[in-house]
Amino acid sequence: MSTFKPGFLWGAATSSYQIEGAVAEDGRGPSIWDTFAASPGAVDNGDTGAVAADHYHRYRDDVALMAELGLGAYRFSIAWPRIQPDGSGAVEQRGLDFYRKLVDALLEHDIQPWPTLYHWDLPQPLEDTGGWPSRDTAERFADYAAIVHDALSDRVAHWTTLNEPWCSAFLGYATGRHAPGRREPAAAVRAAHHLLLGHGLAAEAMSDSTVGISLNLTDVSPATRGEPDLDAARRIDGMQNRLFLDPVLLGEYPADVRADLAGVTSFDHVRPGDLKTIAAPLDFLGINYYSPMLVAGAAAPTPSAYVGSDRVAQVDGGRPRTSIGWEIDERGLLNLLRRLKRDYPATALYVTENGAAFEPPVHDKARIAYLDGHLRACAAAIAQGVPLKGYFAWSLLDNFEWSYGYAQRFGLLHVDYETQERTLKDSARWYAGVIARKAL
Repeated sequence: MSTFKPGFLWGAATSSYQIEGAVAEDGRGPSIWDTFAASPGAVDNGDTGAVAADHYHRYRDDVALMAELGLGAYRFSIAWPRIQPDGSGAVEQRGLDFYRKLVDALLEHDIQPWPTLYHWDLPQPLEDTGGWPSRDTAERFADYAAIVHDALSDRVAHWTTLNEPWCSAFLGYATGRHAPGRREPAAAVRAAHHLLLGHGLAAEAMSDSTVGISLNLTDVSPATRGEPDLDAARRIDGMQNRLFLDPVLLGEYPADVRADLAGVTSFDHVRPGDLKTIAAPLDFLGINYYSPMLVAGAAAPTPSAYVGSDRVAQVDGGRPRTSIGWEIDERGLLNLLRRLKRDYPATALYVTENGAAFEPPVHDKARIAYLDGHLRACAAAIAQGVPLKGYFAWSLLDNFEWSYGYAQRFGLLHVDYETQERTLKDSARWYAGVIARKAL
């Protein structure tokens, strides 16, 4: 039996645009995802987050379901356009009031609120003036962080600045697969830096609270020990993992990654003092892990989210896959956790997202197997001295899964999008049992 010590934090996670709906209520302004989802062909089936899981109106019922599962914490994101519809300037108190009420409901059920300040829904007016490739957006983010922190810090102890800046930068500005749908490799690299700078500036603004960042990391392996495959793995590890880990935890960009990007950018957007700001001490690091990567060198260049690495191919590892097509291997999570302990300064770690899309809708044995395997990897990592303090399943609810629309279901709770009825999946009941026993 794999057991977890008392104090290990059990949670589930969501994000604002994926579940809230109510995109035009109570003064909320448009986000880049509202604009992107309205663009023909941008999202599967033409889906949008306009209604999503209607959490904005049903949050009390959703919190009651969290309590039924025994969750100790709920990780949610705050919609910047609800707080500052223009991305700067005037504050919309009705937006702050919604999150005040949500936090109060959580605390009434002894569930810790873990808000994330940015989960991809940038106010559209900021994108219109340059978006994340513009340094000004990082400064506006710090202003927004201070506003939200001032409103909620009397009730909220743990804050996450950014969720998965890799996705915001490279899926948003390099491949165009995510909002705002731009395909500008140099702008994507600038965006990555300004996202991290925004993190650092926001952390300064919230220095009296417990602050972290959530990075989507993966375990990258070469298909063979041949030099082209080894170089491919180095490049992808650099762009996916080290481009974010190294500045946040070591205060520098990896020299080999800078060399890989020399044909794309001169890094002149990095100003003196930026890396010191980005590397301000973290209270915790959030790890979002879903799937490993097996890569090989490619003879011909292909379009890639990994800027500067277009001669790399992802290889089928022969593993089982989720319904979204992602390979399943919990050993990748264990390898990643051990690596963080080995290669970086000691920092409290939390798995802030981990989960899988599966059908059928409710009797989801495959999801139970996925979660069981990854939680066993967490237990093994803790036994080997990794300072892992908690786990958040992705996701609490079926939701708007970005460019996949509503076709992919990651939730512990099934959502009937016609009626908005919630149903506990078998995996939700299984997870509740794990939380109650603190053991697998």
